[in-house]
Formats: sequence, structure tokens, C-alpha cells
Amino acid sequence: MRDTGSEERPFRRRVFYIPGYDPIHPRRYRELYRKEGAAQAALSGYELALRPRQGGGRYGWHVSTRMEDRATEAEIEVLVWSDIVRGSMGASIPATYLQLLRTAWAYIGSGALFRLMQLRKGPIIAALYPIVALLAQLALALLVGLGLWRGMAALIPGGVANAAGAALGLAAGALILRWFQRNDARFYAYYLMHDYAYSAQAGGANPPELEARMADFGRQIAAALQGPCDEVLVVGHSSGAHLAVSILADLVRQGLPPDAPPLSLLTLGHVVPMVSFLPEARRLRGDLAFLSARPEVTWVDVTAPGDGCAFALCDPVRVTGVAPPDQRWPLIFSAAFTQTLRPETWASLKRRYFRLHFQYLCAFDNLPGQAWDYDYFRISAGPRTLAARFAARPPSKSRIDRAANRFTTVA
Repeated sequence: MRDTGSEERPFRRRVFYIPGYDPIHPRRYRELYRKEGAAQAALSGYELALRPRQGGGRYGWHVSTRMEDRATEAEIEVLVWSDIVRGSMGASIPATYLQLLRTAWAYIGSGALFRLMQLRKGPIIAALYPIVALLAQLALALLVGLGLWRGMAALIPGGVANAAGAALGLAAGALILRWFQRNDARFYAYYLMHDYAYSAQAGGANPPELEARMADFGRQIAAALQGPCDEVLVVGHSSGAHLAVSILADLVRQGLPPDAPPLSLLTLGHVVPMVSFLPEARRLRGDLAFLSARPEVTWVDVTAPGDGCAFALCDPVRVTGVAPPDQRWPLIFSAAFTQTLRPETWASLKRRYFRLHFQYLCAFDNLPGQAWDYDYFRISAGPRTLAARFAARPPSKSRIDRAANRFTTVA
């Protein structure tokens, strides 16, 4: 392992952030980092400043900090697959309802849904929500359409009026469904349906376009491992967590450079079982088993029971049923939202489920003076590696590590 250098020069880090299923431009992550990093710095008493990334190419930003008596320079890059997400969300209304049927069958027919319910109820409710919401929207459209049809038929008897009423009813129902689709930013029904459908379309196997993008991500991370830095940190959030696992498993199999800096993986708010419990997720299950035993990587997993969209405190390797005898990763602990956030902050956020799913990337206003060790900005832009920062950190006692998966074959 290369020398990390003297205390006189800044600690240097390359950070690769892999978002979840998100169609939004990656600038949202820069602005989130800017806003929340400034808030955490003010709360915790350290210095943090952002500036644009030098040169062209991929999307990212530079962070300079002064904390824990040392300066740090971090290059943060977003590994973008939002274009793939947008492409997968272009389904028409009828195609979305066909997705609903196929996705429901993928989870119910395989038995995965019932096994997932043994772990955490929150993400299962989140998975069932788009099914219920879309069916409710369809029921409303059908009721209004049928009501208009029968109403016109009752007021104006005759075949022509009956046909006109049917046409009016169909048009009204279509307008209702289109209104819900156009206003999905309020309801998230179409968004979540597309999310689960994308993972389930091939029974848990990665679609070819995603595999190609993951290979490109791997090449970018491999290039960073050849450069002058003190740590390469990969952060996978939500469904980006299982992508990160597979990308790093591929890198380790290929062999890391002999003088590579420490390679670290931080997974946040993971939803790994939603994929690994599907029958064709052999590639992911094999990567989980492989990476969990490798000394070349430090893997820390952070979730919180307050996050209803994540499989909080679930060991993604063990619950999938592929833990090897020599498993060493991930180190699992809770961000403990109810304690790391002030009571008034928690009260304002606890019903905002999607906002809470991003809290791992935000400021925690109850940290100063407390013993909590999760601070995203210290981890991503502070002067200690992930291994050094959590060397003495025990795993959460309430973690869930019982195997619940029926499908355990690996690629």
C-alpha cells in the first residue's frame, strides 16, 4: 500500500457517487452537497468549501476542508445513469399497467414478496404503494367513465346517444389517467412502478445497457486507483448500493494495482434484497458473497429504521443467504435518525418518506457534542480513510442477519 504522506500536505481523496434510480440531472447532488455540507460545517465547527471541477468530462465537483487538524482535498464525481432511468420511464399509460402486472407476478409468483416481508415492512409498503395507487387511479377513471356513459344513456335514450355516452366516458377516463401521470411528482406512483419494474424485468439480472454502464464506471474507478490519492471511496445510495457492490467485485477480481490507495465502499439506504431475492439475480448474489470476504475493500453499510424505503440494518449478504464462512463485510450500523436529528427536525421529516431516504447525504443537527460517528461530509471529505474512521466501531446489535431468501444460486 502506498504511503499516505505527511501531515503537512492535504489528505487526497477520490469519491465516486452512484445514485439510485433517479431521472434527475446530477447537479441536484452537487447542490445538495453544497447546501447540506455548509449546514453540517456550521453545526460541527469545521471548514468546507466547494468549487467547480477543473476541466471537462464527467460531472463532479471539488471539496476543500479543514477538519480534525488537517486539510483535505476531495474530487467527487457522480457516476451518471440517469439517462438510462429516463429511457426506462418513457412507457405509455397502458404499458405502465402492463408493467404493474409483470412486476407483481415477478415478486408474488417467485415467492420473493413473502420472504421480503420477513425482513422489513417499510420497503414492502413502499413496493406495494404504486400498485395500490395505480389501481385506485384506474378504478376512479373507470367509475367516472361508466357514470358518464350511463348518465347520458339514461337522459337521452337511443343508440346514437348510447355510443356518444360511451365515447364521452372513455375520454373522461383517459383524461383522468393522463392527469395522474402528468402530476406524478405529487404521487410517485408511476416513478416507483418504473423503478421496481426496471429491477424485476429480467428477474433480477441487470439489463444489458446497465451492465455496459457499470463496466464504464469500473474503468473510471480503476483509473483513479492508479492516481495520486490517499483513498478511493465509492458511495452507493439506494439501488446504487447493489450496483456499487457488483462494480467493486469486478474490480477486485481483475486485481488491484500493487500500490493502489485504500479502496472503500460506503452503502447508504440499501434496497439490495429487492433485487437479490429474485430468481435471476445470480450475478448480484455472487458479487455479494465474493466482496463480503475480501480484504482489499473496506465496506461500511449505513441505514436507519426511520427510513421506510430501505432495508434498515439488514445484512445484505446474510439475508440473501450467500454469506461465506469467512465473511468480514459489511460493517452495519444505524444512522439513528431519531437521535441524530433534533426532535423538532425529526418531527418535520418523519412523514416525508422520500426526503428521509436522502437524509444520509444531509446534515445531522444533533451531532455536535454527541457520540455519533456518522457524518457524510467527514467521511467523504475528511482526513481519515473509511477503515481508520470505523476501525473501532462495533456493528449494531439490532442488525438483521437471518437468511430469508429462497434463491441462493450464484453466477
